[in-house]
Amino acid sequence: MDIELIDAHCHGIVAADPDRSQFEAMLGEGRRGSFGSALGLALRRWCAPLLDLPAHAEPERYLARRAELGWREVSARLLRAAGVSRWLVDTGYGFAPAFVDLCGGPVGEIVRIESVAERVVAEYGLTATVFDEIERALRESARSAVGLKSVAAYRCGLDFPGHGIPPSTSALSGTRLTDPRMLSWLVGLAARISAESGLPLQFHTGFGDTDLRLHRADPLLLTDFLRATEDSGATVVLLHCWPYHRNAAYLANVFSHVYLDLGLTIPHVGQRASAILAEALELAPFDRLCYSSDGCGLAELHYLGARLWRRGLGRVLDEWIADDAITTADADALIAAVAAGNAARLYPAATPRPGAGPNSPPLPLR
Repeated sequence: MDIELIDAHCHGIVAADPDRSQFEAMLGEGRRGSFGSALGLALRRWCAPLLDLPAHAEPERYLARRAELGWREVSARLLRAAGVSRWLVDTGYGFAPAFVDLCGGPVGEIVRIESVAERVVAEYGLTATVFDEIERALRESARSAVGLKSVAAYRCGLDFPGHGIPPSTSALSGTRLTDPRMLSWLVGLAARISAESGLPLQFHTGFGDTDLRLHRADPLLLTDFLRATEDSGATVVLLHCWPYHRNAAYLANVFSHVYLDLGLTIPHVGQRASAILAEALELAPFDRLCYSSDGCGLAELHYLGARLWRRGLGRVLDEWIADDAITTADADALIAAVAAGNAARLYPAATPRPGAGPNSPPLPLR
């Protein structure tokens, strides 16, 4: 499928040439990634030809060629080959300035709400006005953003309490917000801003690194929150979702303000992308599924998200067409909607904010 995409959730790239251990660490969520995985196989199959290598090139040969070309040339080739017309970038833990120059399309910012709150707490301390300052800072950040994002799944799980009043300052201990009361208030504030501004509120759900407890990242744990916000005007996007992608599809089916986005799942499952997409499409309304790569650190991940998504969805729809379950015209409409149309409707045009995006700190090697 030769169709442009809107990448509705990704991260920046590492502006350096990683060694093998650093490179492989970025192939896994647990910092112990490996070429010996579905993602590693997909990388060797689909990325190697873009670096002038044969498909399935051995890891040593791939990394040698990558170093020979340099990270800037490699990133430019891979990012532009992704066929993405617009990139929506979560700048929560840094952003390589070169991304804007290399990606080949406009960039919008997704504001991570926990990062904003932690920055304010570090500046103002445990004062009586800190909650007002957090709200002021988040509203200011939202003015030039295209969306908001919460990583509450990592901090306390998605089964946070449902009240929306500010907790006591005892919930702000330390430099990293983990108190469920605090995160509940912060998510409630973000939902109000979503309703007022039209900015979608993204949630990390499902698969992630060892910082989360997977059973507490099931999007079904958001059910009470979704009931409470259904008629508020807020919009919620469930990111990544695996292995709960069917649960997320159910929520998008029953709540009209809920979207889902398989994100990092697609590159990580490699050859199984078509199976995951088919399972999500069992219940998800076609007008509430979006594309993203969750590419982070390595431009290979941005490219593979796009490449495997196109290939996977093409396989699903070829089977549906062969079974006379869908017309070619309806299949084309479904592809256009999920590839870019739904995101174009959902996310506003970006207005770069001074100090954000390309001027933010670079991503560290992790």
